[in-house]
Amino acid sequence: MEFWLVTNNEKVNDAYADKCDVLFVDGTDRDVMKTIRDLVHEGHSLLTHPLSGSLKPGETPFRSVLVDKSKNETVDPFSLDLIETCIQALQKFRVRYEGLSERKLEDFRHVDLSIIESAIPTAMADRTRVVGVDRNGA
Repeated sequence: MEFWLVTNNEKVNDAYADKCDVLFVDGTDRDVMKTIRDLVHEGHSLLTHPLSGSLKPGETPFRSVLVDKSKNETVDPFSLDLIETCIQALQKFRVRYEGLSERKLEDFRHVDLSIIESAIPTAMADRTRVVGVDRNGA
């Protein structure tokens, strides 16, 4: 399966630039979400949850999400609802990562990289599910 790896994390970009199609977003976690929302509006579907990991929204500046490159004729309602919900969740939490030391930023880069590394094989194997979310509510 072909997918985009949408990220604002340089470490993820460096690790995967030669392995898959990376859409690097030079901006914040919120900018990543808006880029993903635009892709969903164009007919693409989410393959990983945009807020995966155990960190609260607003705590990490880095987001990496897999998006199916194949384009549907209509907008996937599940993906649209999920990305809109994630954007709203980010808006509810204040940004807590501004002014962090480079050491802490590097830790967040590693966490984001680890999360997406574990999601890629699952997304490639089962494109009927968003990794971490069952579309059927089970």
